[in-house]
Amino acid sequence: MLPIDADNLKLVKYPDPLLHTPCAQVTEFGPELEALARSMIGMMYKSRGVGLAGPQIGLGQMIFVANPDGQPSECEKAYINPVILEQDGQEVIEEGCLSLPGINCRVKRATLVRIRAQDVQGNTFEETGAGLLARIFQHEIDHLHGILLSDKMSPVARLANRRTLRELEERHEQATGKPSDE
Repeated sequence: MLPIDADNLKLVKYPDPLLHTPCAQVTEFGPELEALARSMIGMMYKSRGVGLAGPQIGLGQMIFVANPDGQPSECEKAYINPVILEQDGQEVIEEGCLSLPGINCRVKRATLVRIRAQDVQGNTFEETGAGLLARIFQHEIDHLHGILLSDKMSPVARLANRRTLRELEERHEQATGKPSDE
């Protein structure tokens, strides 16, 4: 089911093509998925993030973890096969992404979002997020559909971040021996 060693997760960074690949639905639930979610939460904290999606660890399945507190608390949660049901309001705020280190840009997002998802046991639930949690929902669900922060950049933001994007592309090419398609 999950071709990932939960104890040895590595962060996938731009421009790895895995990040632009839409994810498949999770169909198997239970202890293995729960262990993966716990490992993802640990990696999220270690990386100083507030969310982490499957593609960011090389997993092409619809799972993300989130905690708007950014540190261990009862707010941490795994979301499996999430779907946005409703969105309301909008605001433009600067965002970053663990897979695009050193890059921040302003992104327009809804301020209130209601989603439906499953927990690691397969139980369906609905949750409404406002403010930062709404933003996390949208950012991580974008990842599950192969959409990156770099895809949301305005031409001005792309120009402002071109050096960092190019450095990430060069590092990827050196690590893989493959040129970036970006």
